[in-house]
Order: sequence, then C-alpha cells, then structure tokens
Amino acid sequence: MSTVPSDIEIAQAAKMRPIADVAAEIGLTPDEILPYGRYKAKITPEAAAKRPPKGRLVLVSGINPTPAGEGKSTVTVGLAQALRKMGKKVVVAIREPSLGPVFGVKGGATGGGYAQIVPMDEINLHFTGDFHAITARTTCWPPWSTITSTMATRSASTPAASPGRAPST
Repeated sequence: MSTVPSDIEIAQAAKMRPIADVAAEIGLTPDEILPYGRYKAKITPEAAAKRPPKGRLVLVSGINPTPAGEGKSTVTVGLAQALRKMGKKVVVAIREPSLGPVFGVKGGATGGGYAQIVPMDEINLHFTGDFHAITARTTCWPPWSTITSTMATRSASTPAASPGRAPST
C-alpha cells in the first residue's frame, strides 16, 4: 500500500509556472501586474478598472473544515481545477492568510493535498508582505496615539475648540 505524500511534499514537488506566463494567459501585460518574486503577483488597479466585468464570480466565504482539514481554500482551488479541466478560463484570487498557520493554531490558506496553491510556504508565512505592513503600522500605533492625543489636547485649549463650537479644519 502506498502512502500519500504530505501537503508540503506535494507543494515542493510541484513545477510552478512563472507568474508572468500565467498573467499573459489571461490577457495581462507585464505592466499590469506587480510581481512579488517569480511566482506571485498582484493585478494593478488600473488593469482591473479598464476591463469590463464579465464571467461569473463564485465566492467561497464560509465553511466548516472537515476533519481532514479541507476548508474554504481547498474548496476554492478544487473548484477552479475542475472548471479549468472543463475548458473554462479560471482565475482564483485569495487573500493573505492569517498568522494562525505560523503559530500552528490553524491550517494554512493554500488548500491541501493535490488541491493547493503553491508556493504554500511563502503564502502562509509572508505572501506579499501585507501582514508585515499591518503589523508594523499597529506597532507604531501607541506612539502615534500619544502624538495625536497631545495635538488634540493642545488644540482643545484654543478658542476654536471651546464648547459649543466645532474646531476648524
């Protein structure tokens, strides 16, 4: 009896296509994507705005995972694979996963088994850096609130901020 490889083994064995090739297949030029390495990218807002909406949107927004761990990401990827196998032009858009996988609290946001998005390790750990930006901003919040609080206190002592009058902007 053969053993099924783990998710990480399957992901590491996958042959990834450069994101520029994938983008070209759906009609995007190199100027219309913002690459994050060779295999990940965001679509520019301008590229999205100049294309009229067409096709169908399937939103997988909530599901209880199975005991095997199949949840929203696995359903999304599996559905996209099935539609592509039927000859449909398919694009999957996923958001950056929470930091749960980093701390072993939950599964990743890349699916599982042979229905997963690669590079799973990069996606689950850092993806495009958005979470790092949010974390950095949140870390800066306490000093920022002290500065804004001080500014508000100082402006409250001016005549424009006296009771019954809205402060000028």
